[in-house]
Amino acid sequence: MSAAASLPLRDVHLPAVPSWWPLPPGGWLVLAALALAALLAWAWRAHRRRQQRRWLQLFDSAVDAADTSSAQVAAMAELLRRAARGHSPGAELLQGQAWLEFLDAPGSRAFSDGEGRLLLDGGYRRTLDAAAVQRVRALARGRFLDLISGRAR
Repeated sequence: MSAAASLPLRDVHLPAVPSWWPLPPGGWLVLAALALAALLAWAWRAHRRRQQRRWLQLFDSAVDAADTSSAQVAAMAELLRRAARGHSPGAELLQGQAWLEFLDAPGSRAFSDGEGRLLLDGGYRRTLDAAAVQRVRALARGRFLDLISGRAR
């Protein structure tokens, strides 16, 4: 016992805190997963933007191909019906006020009570106001993109 009594007692020493760099293997995996997720999100957004540009070019080229303003309104109505069929099968069969109410965005009555009413009979009129056609075109273009992208109602 005399040998044990002569040993000095020391406090328990904890090891040094590990540094954050270099990362452990699991840390590299997490970092790689985050980088891959960011790359995929960027690629998805770029793909969606390219797709939207293509749809808007299709809309513009179809409307611009019409020679009269009434033919332009008819082309807009046709494109909206095609987009509605893809978004909600059977919607392209709606007529009159029901069709315009379907085209209205939530919280908006731009088609059923506003400029969009021109879509009902504008394709059959002999003369149309060019400014009214351009306003309807802007309205229809936005709604076409919403319907074709699946963002509508």
